[in-house]
Amino acid sequence: MSITSNIWKLYVIKSLKWFMLIMPVIVLFFQENGLTLKEVMILQGIYSFIIAVLEIPSGYIGDVFGRKNTLILGSIGLFIGYLIISLSFNFWYFFIGEIILGIGSSLISGTDSAILYDSLVESKREKEYSKVEGISYGIGNYSEAIAGILGGIIAETSLRLTFEIQVIIAGLIIPITILLIEPKIYKEKKINHNIKSISGVIKFSIINNKLLKWLIIFSSSIGFATLTLAWFIQPYFKTIGIPLKYFGMLWAFLNLTTGFSSFNAYKTEKYISRDRFLLLISFGISLSILFISISSALTGLILIFIVYILRGLGTPILRTYINNNTPSNIRATVLSIRSFCIRISFAIVAPLIGWIADNYSLAKGFFVVGIIVGVISLLSSIKLKKLINN
Repeated sequence: MSITSNIWKLYVIKSLKWFMLIMPVIVLFFQENGLTLKEVMILQGIYSFIIAVLEIPSGYIGDVFGRKNTLILGSIGLFIGYLIISLSFNFWYFFIGEIILGIGSSLISGTDSAILYDSLVESKREKEYSKVEGISYGIGNYSEAIAGILGGIIAETSLRLTFEIQVIIAGLIIPITILLIEPKIYKEKKINHNIKSISGVIKFSIINNKLLKWLIIFSSSIGFATLTLAWFIQPYFKTIGIPLKYFGMLWAFLNLTTGFSSFNAYKTEKYISRDRFLLLISFGISLSILFISISSALTGLILIFIVYILRGLGTPILRTYINNNTPSNIRATVLSIRSFCIRISFAIVAPLIGWIADNYSLAKGFFVVGIIVGVISLLSSIKLKKLINN
């Protein structure tokens, strides 16, 4: 079987992984089983913490033991995590399930993009990475949008049923990962099996290679912005008086918007220089979030959709920039460093934003996020411009 078959397999993996029926009702499911809202947030905090802590080690595992093997382990982790939660009725069993889910997700994160890029390199199609990554990202968003709508419908019958079906969907990922083909370019350039190697990759990424360092910082700031906005969208909808029954539909439309722009990201890359693209993403996302804090309900919704459009454009293209400046044998680790930066930034700053929203207003929370993202992304884009032009 040809190495190019990895592309459609990774599309399928992405669609199944993001087909999360549970997302619209996950809080209701936990509460139905006797958990307080505080306990629900502890579970989600543990999940995010596990992913953040394991991001770099999981990428290293992908570089050392193989992208395919790592993806298989990750898919098994997702299946077991969902299975435990679907069979559980108290906090501590849910706690165990979330930990295993976090491990599975961290093993997949970064490794899927690494095997995709190497598959394209081996088939001499690396110039198509932005297009292929954009399609993959778009498929994920379309899948999440459809799943959100269906999840709400299924939940009317049973909240637990959404998790039971989620277990089946997660199980379908396993045979697809087994069918993947390990790229030869990776096999020929494996890194050594020791801690010194992983510290060397970190040093290379954030100290020695200045271009890669600032690309990771820029990409991480944008990822932090969109992740933070995603978690605060529902409180915002509630603040501006949108009825609860429309939450799922709006969530679906946002993901469809991101998917559409992601599908067409490679076209944008052809018509705009890297410098201008970085400034577009930087100003577009930071100013949109900033102005949400002082806008009317309708204008605020429009600004959120603008952020999701730019998210769809930025994700595949920024990953392309990072991949183009990363050796194959450390690609998964470098991509995991980026993901780690996003997760750990969110873990540190999000509680502060939540405190501001609780004690002052959600608008002030958005204002702070806009300022933070604007300063970091603009600074890194200026640094990148100087490095590229020198």
